[in-house]
Amino acid sequence: MTVPREQTGGAETFWRRCSTCKREIAFESAIWKCSVSTCNRKGSSFVFCSIDCWQSHVPTMRHREAWAEEERSPGREAWRAESRVRVPESTERETLAQETADAARAVGSAPSSVAEIPRDILIVTSKLKKYVKARSGLNTSDAVMSALSDRVRRLCDDAIERAREEGRKTLMDRDF
Repeated sequence: MTVPREQTGGAETFWRRCSTCKREIAFESAIWKCSVSTCNRKGSSFVFCSIDCWQSHVPTMRHREAWAEEERSPGREAWRAESRVRVPESTERETLAQETADAARAVGSAPSSVAEIPRDILIVTSKLKKYVKARSGLNTSDAVMSALSDRVRRLCDDAIERAREEGRKTLMDRDF
């Protein structure tokens, strides 16, 4: 969850707080979100109770081009259902790191700890964004790079296993 919900006697009294003025935002009410993708990531999902609150956010974040997108906050039941299904991002990363370490151990030389496995972005951001734009005209969120890097790591782990099974110390295209 990105923002803790306050509770009174076990029942939620509101959905979230405005990112600027911190007023309560009721369930099923009008909200405004920033059009800039970095403002809508899981960890920093900004929501605003009014256009004025959104406008005071823009100079703080130094957006060159942005607009407010009107939406509705979820209903109480929809929010509860979403909260039960959602897995915190940190848990997803820990699970992925553990799976990577397990795969490395299974194929031979594993790092001594999960912390030794590099978690860098493996994708050249500018080249991917340029490709997507040329191919489809779509913009690409910065969060895509992390998701793609995780997939590339899984592909590499599988390819490493195949290369070791064949007794090679060199990863080759046929391993993928």
